[in-house]
Amino acid sequence: MIPRDLRLAREIIRGALREDIGSGDITTLGTVPAHSVLRGKFIAKESGVVAGLEAAEMTLKSVDRHIVFQTFFKDGSLVPKGSVIASVRGNGRALLTAERTALNFLQRMSGIATTTFAYVDAVKGTKAAIVDTRKTVPGLRLFDKWAVRLGGGKNHRFGLYDMVLIKENHIAAAGGIAAAVARVRKTDKKKRPIEIEVRSIPELRAALELNVDRILLDNMSVDDMRTAVRVTRGKTELEASGNVSLESVGAIARTGVDIISVGKLTHSVQALDISFLTEPMTL
Repeated sequence: MIPRDLRLAREIIRGALREDIGSGDITTLGTVPAHSVLRGKFIAKESGVVAGLEAAEMTLKSVDRHIVFQTFFKDGSLVPKGSVIASVRGNGRALLTAERTALNFLQRMSGIATTTFAYVDAVKGTKAAIVDTRKTVPGLRLFDKWAVRLGGGKNHRFGLYDMVLIKENHIAAAGGIAAAVARVRKTDKKKRPIEIEVRSIPELRAALELNVDRILLDNMSVDDMRTAVRVTRGKTELEASGNVSLESVGAIARTGVDIISVGKLTHSVQALDISFLTEPMTL
C-alpha cells in the first residue's frame, strides 16, 4: 500500500469499528474476564482466493496493538477448503470485540478476489485485462479495488477525479462527442487521460478522430466489437463494458479488445465463507 492508501485504510477500519462497537461490546464485557488470553484461527470453509489478511490484521491491532497475527498464506493465494489461513493470540476481549469487523473485511475481499480470479482465468491466452468499475459499496472502494488486484485483475479509475470518462449523458449535455472532448481539454489543467463511451461503429469513428486515450464500447455485440477492433487498428485502447458475465467474457476477450470492465466483481459480491474460532490459552 502507498502511504495515502494506508491512511485511508485505517480511517475505514476505525469507522467500521465505531459502527460495530458503539458505546461498548456489552456481551464480551459481561462474559470475558478482562485479562483473559485467547488464541484463534481463521479457517476457510470453502476453496477460493484469500484477500484481506492485511486488513484483518490492521483491524484486530486497531483494538489492541499487542495482538499477535500469523498468516499461513499470502494475500492473493489460492486456499483449499479447510485450510487454516491465519492464527491470532492476544487479549480475549479485544479479539472477540474486533472479530466480526475483521471477518467482514476478510470474507468480502476474498469473495471479490475469488470472482476476479475466475474472470482472469476465463480470458487467459488473450491480451484482455479484467478491470473493476466504480460499482462498489460507498466507503469500501479502497478495499474492494485492493481485492480485485489480489485476484489478478486491474483497477479502472478510483473516482471521478483521476481520469476523464465521457459517457452518454455527458455527451448529450455538452452537445456532442467533439464538443465534450473540447470542453474537457479546455478545463482540465492537469491533462488527465480521456476515455469516451460509444454505442455504435459510427460513434467509434467519430471518437477516433479526437485522439483520446481510450474508447469504451458500451453494450456492443461481439460482432460489433470485432468490427471496432478492425476499425481502430490499435490507434487507441478499447474497453468492452456492459452486462459482462463469466459465460460471455471469453468471447469478448477473443474479439481483441484491450480491457474488459466487470461490475459484477464488486457490485454483487458473494463473500468467501471463513470462520473464526477461539480457545483459551494458559500462560
